[in-house]
Amino acid sequence: MTRITETSVWQALIAHRDNTQSRTIAELFAAEPRRFGALSRRHDGLLLDLSKNRIDEATLARLLDLADTAGVAKARDQMFAGEAINTSEDRPVLHVALRDRAKLAGGAKTQDVNAARTRMADFVAAVRGGQETGATDQAFTDVVSLAIGGSHLGPLLAATALAKGPGPRVHFVANVDGTDLSAVLNGLDPATTLFLVGSKSFTTQETMTNAKTARAWVQAGLGADAVPRHFAAMTAAPDVAAEFGISQARVFPFWDWVGGRFSLWSAVGLPAALAMGWDGFDEMSAGAHAMDGHFKTAPLADNLPVLLALAGIWNNNFENLAAHAVVPYDERLRHLPALVQQLEMESNGKSVDLDGQPVATPTAPAVFGMTGTNAQHSFHQWLHQGLRNAAVDFIAAARPGHDLDGHHDKLIANMLAQAEALAFGTDGGGDPHKACPGNRPSTTILIERLDARRLGMLIALYEHKVFVQGVIWGINSFDQFGVELGKQLAARLLPDLAATETPATYDSSTAGLIGAYRAWRDGDP
Repeated sequence: MTRITETSVWQALIAHRDNTQSRTIAELFAAEPRRFGALSRRHDGLLLDLSKNRIDEATLARLLDLADTAGVAKARDQMFAGEAINTSEDRPVLHVALRDRAKLAGGAKTQDVNAARTRMADFVAAVRGGQETGATDQAFTDVVSLAIGGSHLGPLLAATALAKGPGPRVHFVANVDGTDLSAVLNGLDPATTLFLVGSKSFTTQETMTNAKTARAWVQAGLGADAVPRHFAAMTAAPDVAAEFGISQARVFPFWDWVGGRFSLWSAVGLPAALAMGWDGFDEMSAGAHAMDGHFKTAPLADNLPVLLALAGIWNNNFENLAAHAVVPYDERLRHLPALVQQLEMESNGKSVDLDGQPVATPTAPAVFGMTGTNAQHSFHQWLHQGLRNAAVDFIAAARPGHDLDGHHDKLIANMLAQAEALAFGTDGGGDPHKACPGNRPSTTILIERLDARRLGMLIALYEHKVFVQGVIWGINSFDQFGVELGKQLAARLLPDLAATETPATYDSSTAGLIGAYRAWRDGDP
């Protein structure tokens, strides 16, 4: 396989960067009065503006050549066709099939997906309507989702953004730290609490530790026989869920061709569906499907996921920006930065290519973020005046999700001002302490309103962006063996924390920390 860095188009981009490096974003705007029109695209109530990146039309043309050379369109079609593009695990990657309304993914999994969705819809209606009850025949007032990683972040984002009554309150627990679970259980009534356990293998240590504690909590309050009435599972291992004590009628399947960080659209999304109502969850899936259709059919030059990916490639690999901030100016999207962080860093945080050879160029940047305007009083000082630099995604909705006067225009004014300040800076009136250099890139994503459809489109936009970048870098975006290593070492360590002697196989730091932990845990001085 020819490395992308060895191609003439990559070398042409380096030469182009070198030849244009002295041109600032401010100079590009001065030279191109219609820059916004040339470097922004709209699709179905979503606007993507790349004009505040240090990119001009010539740069974009070269980046599109890069996408062609890397085979982005071919790889996209292979994914939709159900080919095993997750080569290290020999699996297809078909999260698009979970929201497939027009058989874009070949319809290969349609029957299984539709059957699962029908069961989910019925369960959601019954829980929200009070027909599905616990062991005391009382309706559920609270639902607790027990999951982690991709099985947690997507449902958390969707439920937080678009929860809609009437229905139970939906809580989320991910951390194996007992503080997380105990804080949620405090004040809940076992008789009116339903637990949803989300784990593909039903062996995930954090999730199953929390699930066992929750089971003991139900047993203590209602007796062992009550457990099947107070638990449901989202898993690819129904037999293991049954051994745990969950009724098969409450086991909702998903499949090994669904990656965790792309699994919101499967049974993993059940907590979100319970918070939003089935109509909202279904509409969110329809929005993601609409973005799938756009990604599959739009020319690369007008393809929003492709353009967002190419801007990231330019900033990461040619502008040498190793960090990427995600700043939604909408409190309903406060969990979006964490979702994008996992999507990008777990998918593309790789150091070997598809052939197992070291990559020749950096892959995923470090992703961080929080909501604006909070972020302005946190890390924006670093963005504006720090010696290191980051690309920024600003995200907002034109229509607010509330009816309070005097808020939304101020919110959007702040977002636009931050993007303007990063791009153009100021000389501070000659005061070096007040000077901001500008020439710092940002992309703005403006949506008409944050409804279920646009949220689905937004999440799918980032999913496909990550895929495109992985194709260009020549890596597998769909495995995560770095995550597995930590799990294996934790399993090895756990028995030794309970032992009295520390094996000599540990390094001196780990051995010393085990000893200090044991002493303080057990109350020794």
